[in-house]
Amino acid sequence: MPGAPHNLLANFLFDLEQTTILWQIAVLVLGLAFGGLASRLMLGTLPSSKGMSNVGRGGMARVAFPLMTLLAVLIGRAILKNWHSVNLLNIVVPLLFALMLIRLLVYALRQTFATSRWLHGSERFIVLAIWAGFALHLTGLLPELLEAMDYLSFNIGKQRISLLIVLSGIVSILATMLVVMWIGQTLERKVMITEHLDMNLRVVLSKLIRAALVVLGVLIALPLAGIDITVLSIFGGALGVGIGFGLQKIASNYISGFIILLDRSIHPGDVLTVDGRFGKVAQLTTRYLVLQGNDGTEAIIPNETLVSSTVINHSYTNRQVRIGIAVQVGYQSDLQRAMEIMKQAAMNRPRVLHDPEPKTYLKSFGDNGIDLELGIWISDPEAGELGLRSEINLEIWRKFQEAGIEIPFPQREVRIVGGQYSETRA
Repeated sequence: MPGAPHNLLANFLFDLEQTTILWQIAVLVLGLAFGGLASRLMLGTLPSSKGMSNVGRGGMARVAFPLMTLLAVLIGRAILKNWHSVNLLNIVVPLLFALMLIRLLVYALRQTFATSRWLHGSERFIVLAIWAGFALHLTGLLPELLEAMDYLSFNIGKQRISLLIVLSGIVSILATMLVVMWIGQTLERKVMITEHLDMNLRVVLSKLIRAALVVLGVLIALPLAGIDITVLSIFGGALGVGIGFGLQKIASNYISGFIILLDRSIHPGDVLTVDGRFGKVAQLTTRYLVLQGNDGTEAIIPNETLVSSTVINHSYTNRQVRIGIAVQVGYQSDLQRAMEIMKQAAMNRPRVLHDPEPKTYLKSFGDNGIDLELGIWISDPEAGELGLRSEINLEIWRKFQEAGIEIPFPQREVRIVGGQYSETRA
């Protein structure tokens, strides 16, 4: 690059008084025109699809213009510097590179942490950091700042550690992990929309892919940060001790989660009863299950509980569930008419299945009346039973009133025989 960095501004101001600035402006205008045209042609040839291809297209759409313009300006600068000074283009090149880097990083953050609240502040921090680095480079203060940070150092054994090394390590680790998480998020979306795979298998594959990429990112980031990779053996030993003493439950939950996902005993959308809690599986992860009840509450159940205790899956092989509704009628009632009314009340409800059809049974002869039971089948247990029971009971009550069928209740008769008080129960 012609001219030292701290002379960029001075040389640019000098070029403003010369006709050479016109040539540089012409190269810049041609570069911008070429960048706009080339980016449109490039994006027009890319396929538009879902999943990973769409994510790649979105990233390319944000860096295509500054990238193509940067290439054009670099070529124009290389040609023009043989006859004229190129101080304006020396400033434009890092400016275009910074713009491309900002767009790419912000897009990667939005794709990886789409629902995070801190994302907006992080975007502003990235923009300010990149532009601050550009300003330091433009004013020639960047080399002095890097030298000052490298001067602030200390030794740990034979290893020299400086502020520059620490910051460089942090930046390299964050950049590597961001790329890895971006790739993992993209692959996870691709796996989750693959319809020919079972949902549990999709969840397992997505979690394994993300875990493998995180491990790969750590293995890449540590050497870039100047950390000996053999430190992982020490960390692995410490992790093993931690699992042995205090992380048994966490490890058990993760292992149980993979067992549940692989044996396909529970799927998202299944209707379960776990420890007296009834609801639909709203989310199934490698550590816990979210059971959404009909009252709107969500119970977070560790996977270890699902493996070690009895779980009632109302939709494991068949989503049809039987509901029994008990009704008692008096001994003087017309049983056949009562049973027909109960069956018809169930048939009138849209949630009640006609195959198998509702049936009424004479269950027993009680102290106060005859015990009947209405058996019905439904195919949507996640909608609950209470509302359906209430609708059927109300219609049975109304029809019984019209037919004169008595629903008995315990009664007491008090008699005085020979002046003595006695009490009998009917």
